Amino acid sequence: MTAESADQRPSALFVCVHNAGRSQMAAGFLRALSGGAVEVRSAGSMPADQINPTAVDAMLELGIDIREEQPKVLTPEAVEASDAVITMGCGDVCPYFPGKTYEDWKLDDPAGQGIESVRPIRDEIHARVLVLIGQLGVEPVEL
Repeated sequence: MTAESADQRPSALFVCVHNAGRSQMAAGFLRALSGGAVEVRSAGSMPADQINPTAVDAMLELGIDIREEQPKVLTPEAVEASDAVITMGCGDVCPYFPGKTYEDWKLDDPAGQGIESVRPIRDEIHARVLVLIGQLGVEPVEL
C-alpha cells in the first residue's frame, strides 16, 4: 500500500461520554474487521481515567485486544478529520461539520455492568460495525 492510498482510506470516529466502553469496543472491532483499511478514532466528551476492564475482557473473548488503548478527549479536529462520526449517548456535545456522515447508536452503557450484561452490548456493536464497514466500501476480514 502506498502512502497516497493510505491517505485515501475512509475514516470513522466513535464518540461516547467516557470513551471507556462502547466507543473503545467499536474502535477495536473496526480496526480488526477492516484489516487496516479504515482509519479509526475514538474519543469522549468527558474521558474516563481508564478503559472499562469488563469491556476489555469482553473483547478479549473474541480475540480483540484493546488493553493498550486510553480514553481520549473529543476534539473538533478529530471530527473534522473523520468521514463517519458515530455517537453513542454523548448528546449534543459532538461538533457538527457539514459533509460528514453522522449516526447515533442507541446502546446500553457497559459501565458498572458484569460480563454477562456487556456481552450483548459487545455483540450489538459488532453487528453495527459490520454494517458500517459495508457503508464505507470496505470488505470485512475474518476475526
